[in-house]
Amino acid sequence: MKPILVVANTPSKNSLVLRNAVQIGIEDCDYPVIIKPPLETTAADVLSCGGIIIGTTENFGYMSGQIKDFFERIYYPCLEETQALPWALYIKAGLDGTGATKSVEKIVVGLKWKPIQGPLLLKGEFQEKFTEECQTLGSGMAEGLKLGIF
Repeated sequence: MKPILVVANTPSKNSLVLRNAVQIGIEDCDYPVIIKPPLETTAADVLSCGGIIIGTTENFGYMSGQIKDFFERIYYPCLEETQALPWALYIKAGLDGTGATKSVEKIVVGLKWKPIQGPLLLKGEFQEKFTEECQTLGSGMAEGLKLGIF
């Protein structure tokens, strides 16, 4: 099984909690996972994964700068090689998350990755249910990959 790659910007305690919840969801399904900060993630990491989950904060109505940097570095090396890669997105949004969602989706449409679900928008003040939703996202991708759905 190729691992699920989780690339998440975690500038705060709460964003780290969300990333960890995704990891727990994947690991609870006995599926391999690789966790990488955006600035350390390479095209080789993307090329070797079976699915990818992107986690970002909403910054000025856009994806985080570190996630943008990640996409800029991997885009062309992965463009032809990762088409139909299963992917998912979660956004911790202070506002509505629309700008951050659109900014990520524009890039991923160009990469021709296959979404496993719509973006998970976690809006407003941090709530415990955000952790549960992120854990479910991780387990959902893991189970889908195990069953060959994605």
